[in-house]
Amino acid sequence: MVYQKKIVEEVSGWLRIFDDGWVDRTWTGPPEVKFMAEPVPPHEEFIEGVAIRDVIIDESSGLSVRIYLPQHEPDHYTDNSDKLPLIVHFHGGGFCISQADWYMYYYIYSRLARSAPAIVVSVYLRLAPEHRLPAAIDDGFSALMWLRALAQGQESYEPWLNNHGDFNRVFLIGDSSGGNVVHHVAARAGQVDLSPMRLAGGIPVHPGFVRSERSKSEMEQPESPFLTLDMVDRFLKLALPKGCTKDHPFTCPMGHAAPPLDSLNLPPFLLCVAEADLIRDTEMEYYEAMKKANKDVELLINPGVGHSFYLNKIAVDMDPHTAAQTTGLLEGIVEFIKKH
Repeated sequence: MVYQKKIVEEVSGWLRIFDDGWVDRTWTGPPEVKFMAEPVPPHEEFIEGVAIRDVIIDESSGLSVRIYLPQHEPDHYTDNSDKLPLIVHFHGGGFCISQADWYMYYYIYSRLARSAPAIVVSVYLRLAPEHRLPAAIDDGFSALMWLRALAQGQESYEPWLNNHGDFNRVFLIGDSSGGNVVHHVAARAGQVDLSPMRLAGGIPVHPGFVRSERSKSEMEQPESPFLTLDMVDRFLKLALPKGCTKDHPFTCPMGHAAPPLDSLNLPPFLLCVAEADLIRDTEMEYYEAMKKANKDVELLINPGVGHSFYLNKIAVDMDPHTAAQTTGLLEGIVEFIKKH
């Protein structure tokens, strides 16, 4: 008799877990959106003004990053050096799915690299449930420590970063659950000596800040292709330490269980919120808590769009409002980077 594996957990379209522990992340949703979750191979020649390479930064763990280098002309008309700011990127996916090389990140972060201009360093975060939190946060912090080692000129050397990167202007950015990683990596970085590197800012974009009790927006906002209540609940159950609720500091950094925000040494933050996001209310609770703690936090709200709208290439191409809001979001991020 042939043993048939049984599915014990499923997140619609994205992920299936079998009774032997195997996790299948094959996309089973509508085939026309599959291209957004396809890997883009690296290309060290410039294509549309950006070159890409993948680099293993820790041989023992296999942790790697994807580097986006924009083609840029040094500005001879200013006193600034021609070094570019560094943006460390943490991908989304509810801590359970997606990779740094997916097309949805490639198209938006190559665009950000060009328009800033800046070098983007996107981290291949370990995924739950095989690697529950804090694994993704540990990986994000390890990537930041790798940049510090490059800045110190220790045993590490990465030509694209050492030759073109400004280690005095390092920013963290993250989509959705990657926004949670921004907060926690920045908090951890505030406890160590980063010199000669400087952490200049954090940019959580539609971060997965939630709590056990449903918010008004969770109950009233329409679900979007990139976020349903089922995804929030199931992904976080798989990602949080076993037995923990959404009130855990990893997902509720503004809650009672988290370290007080005024005790954290954080750089300036730009919190990006989509007006029609399911989790908008809890993101705004985070913003209010940061203001109350006297943190330097700016708010950028995109009206009439939902969670991670800018990653939905089909909507960006087909819907003029989504396209305009994506441009506005990128312009706001670039403006924040330029002033820090």
